[in-house]
Amino acid sequence: MEIILAKTAGFCFGVKRATSMAFQEAESGNPDTYTLGSIIHNPQVVEKLASAGVAVKKDVEEIGHGTVIIRSHGVTLQEMERAKDKGLRVVDATCPFVKKAQDLAALLKDQGYFVVIVGDEEHPEVKSIISYGGKDIVVVNSCDKLRTLPKKKKIGVVAQTTQSFDNLKAIVNECLGKAGELRIFNTICGATAIRQDQSRDIAEKVDCMIVVGGYSSANTKRLAEICKEIQPNTHHIEVADELDRAWFKGVKRVGVTAGASTPDWVTDEVVERIKSYEVK
Repeated sequence: MEIILAKTAGFCFGVKRATSMAFQEAESGNPDTYTLGSIIHNPQVVEKLASAGVAVKKDVEEIGHGTVIIRSHGVTLQEMERAKDKGLRVVDATCPFVKKAQDLAALLKDQGYFVVIVGDEEHPEVKSIISYGGKDIVVVNSCDKLRTLPKKKKIGVVAQTTQSFDNLKAIVNECLGKAGELRIFNTICGATAIRQDQSRDIAEKVDCMIVVGGYSSANTKRLAEICKEIQPNTHHIEVADELDRAWFKGVKRVGVTAGASTPDWVTDEVVERIKSYEVK
């Protein structure tokens, strides 16, 4: 079998930065160091951090003292303020692209826009952006939710950094009929768009597509959705042990891509396992 590995598979800039900051804190030997939520959506990395002494806390109130590392997806404005009020040492590992989306949501609020966030409402990144956008705000992941929205004088649009560009365009087009004035900020991360394009291109050329990454990772799930639309024999896995030899029966070309929060060593293990299926 020929294996085609996406050139952009693996950590993006924001994830690399966040994990580097977290492991630096672990190596510093400072006691009572925590992340507020999982630093990234990859359980293998979270487990490595835990073994290095950096535990995950779901709520600021669970941290009495010490250092709190803000995850790459960011946290709400209220959580950030509460951490500072408690006198915790804050290490902000929020992805700069997420931070930009937060700042733009605040800007739109201050300028009197009704804010539309294109994204998944339950995702921690989106929850963080919501907290900066005020009360006149709605989160949509498709045009359906917008169709019942009353017309607004001014609508401002920002996107979850891992959204698909096609979905953003469709929602912006729907907003055109809802607003007297429309302002759009394309806050989709460039690395996300490149990963999606490369994965789409590979899926068109192979007989089987493997997408590697955490099951809670929004960008990995989106890669799997994109690939599956093109190549039905697409499988989203987290680690090599989840591979099934039956998926590769009669397959001549295999594509492998990985989400932005997937460590290289996890992807390498998947590639090596696939190679082993050819051993006589």
